[in-house]
Amino acid sequence: MHSSKLKPENAPKRVNTEKISLFSSRTIVYNVSPSLSYSNRRFPRSLEALHLHHWSNPHRGLFFYLTVVRLWSTFEMFWQDFCLVSAFVVTVFPALVLLAVSRLLWELRWSITRDRSSKLPLPRGSMGWPLVGETFHWLFQGSSFHISRREKHGNVFKTHLLGKPLIRVTGAENIRKILLGEHTLVCTQWPQSTRIILGPNTLVNSVGDLHKGKRKILAKVFSRGALEAFLTRIQDVIKSEIGKWCAETGSVDVYAAAKSLTFRIAIQVLLGLHLEEQQIVYLSKTFEQLMNNLFSLPFDAPMSGLRKGIKAREILHSAMEKIIEEKLKKHQASDYCDAFDYMLSSAKENNYELSMQELKETAVELIFAAHSTTASASTSLILQLLLHPDVNERARAELESEGLISDAHGYCRSRCHGNVINESSGGAETSGSERRSTGNKTAVEKDDGCRSRTHVPYLSLEKLSQLSYVDCLVKEVLRFLPPVSGGYRTVLQTFELNGYQIPKGWSIMYSIRDTHETAAVYQNPDIFDPERFNKDRDESKNERFSYVPFGGGVRRCIGRELALIVLKTLAVELLATADYTLATETYPKMQTVPIVHPVNGLHVYFNYRTLGIERNRRESTHL
Repeated sequence: MHSSKLKPENAPKRVNTEKISLFSSRTIVYNVSPSLSYSNRRFPRSLEALHLHHWSNPHRGLFFYLTVVRLWSTFEMFWQDFCLVSAFVVTVFPALVLLAVSRLLWELRWSITRDRSSKLPLPRGSMGWPLVGETFHWLFQGSSFHISRREKHGNVFKTHLLGKPLIRVTGAENIRKILLGEHTLVCTQWPQSTRIILGPNTLVNSVGDLHKGKRKILAKVFSRGALEAFLTRIQDVIKSEIGKWCAETGSVDVYAAAKSLTFRIAIQVLLGLHLEEQQIVYLSKTFEQLMNNLFSLPFDAPMSGLRKGIKAREILHSAMEKIIEEKLKKHQASDYCDAFDYMLSSAKENNYELSMQELKETAVELIFAAHSTTASASTSLILQLLLHPDVNERARAELESEGLISDAHGYCRSRCHGNVINESSGGAETSGSERRSTGNKTAVEKDDGCRSRTHVPYLSLEKLSQLSYVDCLVKEVLRFLPPVSGGYRTVLQTFELNGYQIPKGWSIMYSIRDTHETAAVYQNPDIFDPERFNKDRDESKNERFSYVPFGGGVRRCIGRELALIVLKTLAVELLATADYTLATETYPKMQTVPIVHPVNGLHVYFNYRTLGIERNRRESTHL
């Protein structure tokens, strides 16, 4: 029988041991406990042990073990992060490369559109990202978009906005070439929605000889004789609106009130429409709807902006059709009352017959031209008067020296027309026409008692031309805060500008605001200073195109003289008859797109002023 070697009962149990060399040649033997197996602790078997036989101090073994565990945990976390980063790089990096390549190809796409017959380079700048260009930067950054790029690239730079390549231009000499190159180098550019809503027969949609012919007909509407006839009615409307402002117990939103004022001037004075108050308010809201959708996507679909704009236009056309029909029936137009009379007379003189559709479209265009920009400038005027009390005093001193501020009691002889004004009859002119200044009150009851207002006699163009400081004030308002930032054109043929080529087919924008701010002829252009336009100083006379609030060339605003008359008359009436204070703690910020206007409105308290309170202080002011 085969004998086997039996283990004694007191013999030690066999322990599963491993010999490893770790970091040195010394051999360390570990007792591997089942509770600390590889599967449970997730670290190499060679490190699974608690008892270190080789070391005499058991605490050293525990310290060593904990250190190794920490190192392994750190390595494991690092490895997981590395895997995440690697996955991110593998996934995102190709996309970043694709974006970079697509941007380079986008830049290349526009660089090859340069005119190869010209050796001049394209202007500096960036075309942005594919398809969208720099449109989102422009929308979010506002006016700072153009300022930052002008500072980086210069007065002529390229960009890509609203789906089109665009070159933006600043500087009097650069603007001069664009404005004088109308019909040869460039032509006017309006969005398609604007052209559709306003109609094909309007001045803005005309080019070449057609534009020249239409402009010649409309020129009579803004002739000196027509403006003289309009002035008294313009002043009546302004008196009436200021009366409403002063009658308000709360604050007045100046921008909204200014839009109401300019709309009434366009409807009642220019177009001669005699409507009830309810109809005027309705048409005003309709016109606001037209304006809100004038720059919309050119898609004629239900509920689209274009459809809403067209609907508003049709309502305005129908309101004007009756009065146009009455005027067309007249055999003689000897009595001129409104723009229709002057247009019909001018068309007859030029052997041109205006159709009903042309007259209706022109009427809407006249409202469009006289409404928003003049309302913007009126708001800016009141803002600057609030900001500069010294300007108020200087202007009021001039008005009093010219006899345009008088007490509201008794009679005052006008130095404008030589007519006697009966104040007790509410400001009625007692000349042969017996015109009454409608909508005004002789006094307004306030908490502090009855305050009688001052009175402004009827003005004339000659009298307005004598108000030199008021003229400087209005000019400085238009320089400091021009209603529109610039104008757009389409390039008809490649030409040179500031050492760069301007390629055919590109869009070009000349900047009015930037030119006013950077023109070297202006001393301290960031300071509001009406004196810069006085006859002795006139900083703009040395460089013709350094002052272009109305544009220039053949496309210069045809209604500029009417706008100046409205602003000067508003300034005279406000300075002479009203006090105004800001209703908010701070002045609002001014938004510049699409036209200058205060963000969230300009809220002001208006009150009738008393002549005697500040008479002595004004008399001490020298002209």
